[in-house]
Amino acid sequence: MKKIVGALSLAMAGLLVLGCSGKSEDVIKVGSIGPLSGPVAVYGVECKNGIELAVEEINAAGGVNGKLLKVVAEDDEGNPEKSVSAYKKLTTKDGIKLVIGSLTSGCTQAITQLAQAQKVLQIAPAATAPAITDAGNFIFRTCFIDPFQGTVGGKFSYETLGSRKAAVLYDIGNDYSVGLTDNFVATFESLGGKIVAKESYATGDKDFNAQLTKIKNANPDVVYLPDYYGTVALIAKQLRAQGINTPIVGADGWDGMNNDNAGDEVLNGFYSNHYATDSTEGAVQKFVEAFQAKYNKVPNAFAALGYDSVYMLKDAIAAAGSADSEAVRDALEKTDGDYVTGHLTFDDKRNPIKSAVMLEVIRKDGALTTAYKTTVQP
Repeated sequence: MKKIVGALSLAMAGLLVLGCSGKSEDVIKVGSIGPLSGPVAVYGVECKNGIELAVEEINAAGGVNGKLLKVVAEDDEGNPEKSVSAYKKLTTKDGIKLVIGSLTSGCTQAITQLAQAQKVLQIAPAATAPAITDAGNFIFRTCFIDPFQGTVGGKFSYETLGSRKAAVLYDIGNDYSVGLTDNFVATFESLGGKIVAKESYATGDKDFNAQLTKIKNANPDVVYLPDYYGTVALIAKQLRAQGINTPIVGADGWDGMNNDNAGDEVLNGFYSNHYATDSTEGAVQKFVEAFQAKYNKVPNAFAALGYDSVYMLKDAIAAAGSADSEAVRDALEKTDGDYVTGHLTFDDKRNPIKSAVMLEVIRKDGALTTAYKTTVQP
């Protein structure tokens, strides 16, 4: 972790450019793709902020291998077709061979085959679907994967909350939601718990009362809601209105819930995530302090994952002594270091081996926030 010496960011021609302009031979260009607008913009904006902070720190400390980092950011609006367009623009017009993004699993998977075929190194900060890295050895990720998250949710519900009867309500058309559900169910049942209701809905649905009536009649002692924060808040409001007051449990898609998009209905809620802002780890405290100083808010997990993605890439470029995508790939595979979201190494599919934390949604000083609950090791 480097100390921030000064802000070096600069926006030009509709692109996000971080660092000093410099001559082309004096910079290493990195592409960034994420939802900077649209329904999951909280993810993309926070990730971009984390990327920006990391690049400013690295450039202020002299860059990497004597060169500054220069990031060109593109908005895919959370739309896989636009992710492909953004990728093609970055790799053709900008000539970029190192890409961070996208954020959601669907958008990320839309470009993995292209990246692999063109030997473009792709780091996915937050795409948790297992198949993301199946495209080949140029595809990495910074986050843990859905099977681990689903397992964490199941273990937490059974062991920490003491639940024995669980209900699940999930988006049948969302690979993220389906993958989490499958692994939660398998883990909860393997521990001796019983799934008393398993209900689904379609992406974009707004009325969940029919499914929630069935869940209420099944009398669960925990409800698993594996979806993104906007949908979770909507479901939780209807769930509480039906008098279902059990704990609700979810995954990292909950990250981003705040007073603007949720209320007391999400209290008594818990979700797995990549790090805890109230951790006592020195690296976490330094990151949170620097982020708050720059953006005047507490960084969510997407900010931390974006930040770590840049530092992992920087370390690999330094180790390789080159920004050539094949050389960086070989160095990245050997990653074994401490980052904000934990100690990280890669398995044979370039998925991180790292711990997860469970966070509780609470109110503090009138605002929704989270508190660390427990850590689950891989």
